[in-house]
Amino acid sequence: MTQFDPGMIFDAVDVTGVVANALLGGAVARARRFDIVGFTVLGVCSGLGGGVIRDVLLASGLPVALTNPAYLPAAILASIAAYLLAVGRWTTRLLMVADVLALGCWAATGTHKALGVGLAWLPAVLVGVLTAVGGGIIRDVLVARAPVVFGGNTLYASVALVGSAEMLLMDQLGRPVVGMAISIMTCAALGLVARWRGWTLPGAAQWNLRLPAVPSLSVRYVDTWRRHPGTPVDTDGPGAG
Repeated sequence: MTQFDPGMIFDAVDVTGVVANALLGGAVARARRFDIVGFTVLGVCSGLGGGVIRDVLLASGLPVALTNPAYLPAAILASIAAYLLAVGRWTTRLLMVADVLALGCWAATGTHKALGVGLAWLPAVLVGVLTAVGGGIIRDVLVARAPVVFGGNTLYASVALVGSAEMLLMDQLGRPVVGMAISIMTCAALGLVARWRGWTLPGAAQWNLRLPAVPSLSVRYVDTWRRHPGTPVDTDGPGAG
């Protein structure tokens, strides 16, 4: 009897995320009326950009996006599909589900790889989050718009942060496979609920720091002259002459 390998499920979620994000990149290209070149560039960058950023930061050899035989063809084919076929409402919803599934997978993978090369917990979590959201950031920068993860949208980078933290904890306990599974399920649940409920992070605080008013020199001299009319007023202020 063949032993169950959870890595096969994680690989399937990974490739599904590449396809979903490439299709979402194609949706942006369609909104901008790009040609097939624009579709392909946005789709590949959106689907594979986060992993490339991770591998370059970790200096762990060639990016997996270029060495794994499944990633690049999947991203290119999905980009071409997005060029040929318009994405409908239900298709978009399915892509959103695949996207949040991949979000946890990529956050956990980035964190695990960063820990594996000896990084401390904080940069490892940062690498995990960048792995998850980096492709979308590159896509948005290429079309000259503020990355959607910077605010004004439902929780996304924050969800990836939760997944990275979970993987960090489970990796320290020697259970990275469990950490991957927990991260995928948690990020999927949080991501879907956040979009359903419209959860967003609060905007910038509007606190105003008011300092006590200090009367100017001219006001003080005029006030002194009014109380003592015979006192000459030095209009040049102290130290003049």
